[in-house]
Amino acid sequence: MKNIAETPQTEAEIQKLKSRIAELEALVKFYEEQVRLAKHKQFGTSSEKTEYGEQFGLFDEVENEADKKVTEPQIETITYTRKKREGKREEDLSNLPVEIIEYALPDNEQTCPECKESLHVMSKEVRRELKIIPAQVKVIEHVKLVYACRSCEKNNNHVPVITACAPEPVIKGSLASPSAVAHIMVQKYVNAVPLYRQEQNFLREGIALSRQTMANWMIRCAHDWLALIYEHMKCELLKQSVLHADETVVQVLREPDKKASSNSYMWLYRTSGCASHPIALYEYQPTRSSAHPKKFLLGFDGYLHTDGYAGYHCIADITVIGCWAHARRKFDEALKSMPEDSRKGSLSEIGLDFCNHLFALEREFQSLTAEKRYEKRLEKSKPIAEAFFEWAKSTNALPKSALGKAINYALEQRTYLENVFLDGRLELSNNRAERSIKPFVIGRKNWLFCSTQKGAMASSVIYSIIETSKENGLIPFAYLNFLLEALPNATTAQLNSLLPWSASLPSVCRVSKS
Repeated sequence: MKNIAETPQTEAEIQKLKSRIAELEALVKFYEEQVRLAKHKQFGTSSEKTEYGEQFGLFDEVENEADKKVTEPQIETITYTRKKREGKREEDLSNLPVEIIEYALPDNEQTCPECKESLHVMSKEVRRELKIIPAQVKVIEHVKLVYACRSCEKNNNHVPVITACAPEPVIKGSLASPSAVAHIMVQKYVNAVPLYRQEQNFLREGIALSRQTMANWMIRCAHDWLALIYEHMKCELLKQSVLHADETVVQVLREPDKKASSNSYMWLYRTSGCASHPIALYEYQPTRSSAHPKKFLLGFDGYLHTDGYAGYHCIADITVIGCWAHARRKFDEALKSMPEDSRKGSLSEIGLDFCNHLFALEREFQSLTAEKRYEKRLEKSKPIAEAFFEWAKSTNALPKSALGKAINYALEQRTYLENVFLDGRLELSNNRAERSIKPFVIGRKNWLFCSTQKGAMASSVIYSIIETSKENGLIPFAYLNFLLEALPNATTAQLNSLLPWSASLPSVCRVSKS
């Protein structure tokens, strides 16, 4: 017998069940999106390049560009043979020192086996190989000679004593040398080798150098010397009219009133492509509060490229420039969250194509002057952006779906995204900041955390010096070694000549250009 309790009795109950079914179907669709995104992040390529190429037909380009009066061009097939590049190996080795080892016959064998006359060198056979010399550690004793006068010793009550001059040490009363500290810094902050592994490497070489000692050396040198260069670079940074900013988490184990598992933040501020010399500065802060960029950027009143974080939006006298790469990334994720057979012509693809069109135009404008780029953007790019936002407003999507999140992000950030059209020096994305913060993110995967606030502050200073030196074509080890030798003996007036873009830096600091 059929159970009457299981059968809906009224139309209201039937509608309620249908509504519940629609809810569950939407929920299942949402979970399917999340599973596809999670699989793509785990197993798929990290590239955000569009799989379908640059499809701009959605913007009526065919109708707008078609002209029946234009004749078809003649297709000419050109074939050519690629010539193998000569001298590539010589070019690669041209900057390395060469040690020549000659192999000659002994004097008693330099006679002809036929006529017994003397032989002469007819030619040479040359074989090249790379020789690797591992790092060597040795003790340097700085001996200052002390002088006295023998005549005064015999005849006077007062004997003058004169000591020869020697360079000031980087840390007084310590075994630390500029080269040792520079090596440890480069190993950690360039090669992402944590201190405990460096300690093990030193032990294998027979050197007892604890990680605590190495940490103390880096903190002292960052605080006493490198911070002077950092502050000078910050002054130069704030004079710019266009900057980029970003932030990422860092874990600091021993912070006052905070759990060891809580997040702190490393903030990044850097110059844009229009700057005469690049600068990238990191700043450690215990929170993500907007008070930190407000304080750091005090005195700056230009354009600031950021992601969608609202903490930058309340800074006075600053015009925030939104990141179209972030907007594009969300449509890319929405597309990848869909089944492959339903992606073609989908709303996610339409949104992605709008963004692709803007980036394609930006590549066309890359070689233009800032003034010309500004004009071209207003002519070509701005109408595309306006069409995109009108399309986004008219598109209905579930708020929690990947497409809904992409559309909501774009509409919420519209004011900041459209600010890119205010000046030709501005950039369509904040990728420049993301590239600069990436070395810290990669290093963080290896050393995981900072032990103390002092260590985190020292890390921000050292990262700033290293990344700015790399941006200016310097060798990080050579530049750090030079700074740690020069700064203990330099005057305040000499600091400008020690900055990473200074023309007076020794050539040994610069990457050789072949």
